[in-house]
Amino acid sequence: MNEQPEAIDAPSDLLDYVSFDDRGLVAVIAQDHETRDVLMMAWMDREALRRTLSEGRVTYFSRSRGEYWRKGDTSGHTQHVVRVRADCDGDALLMEVRQHGAACHTGSRSCFDAHEGS
Repeated sequence: MNEQPEAIDAPSDLLDYVSFDDRGLVAVIAQDHETRDVLMMAWMDREALRRTLSEGRVTYFSRSRGEYWRKGDTSGHTQHVVRVRADCDGDALLMEVRQHGAACHTGSRSCFDAHEGS
């Protein structure tokens, strides 16, 4: 099935602007586009960012497994990118997404809910 992405709000030169680290990675914060909740933090390399921008579904790079993972392919909890912005140095990305299901691998809506109320 070939999904057509909705228009993504991102600078046209984003791939060239991003400053990937010495491992070729950039930190990405995923934020819910509607609620503004911070959902998770993960990593992308140039190819993961290219795939995300061209497909509309968020693809990350797993440092521990050394492979790409498109959010939701195994869990069904997908992320569709709406807007992407780089910080002032280009070494971190804020990705606004439409989250369907849990964002965290633990089943929580957000990876930042783990210590609420403690």
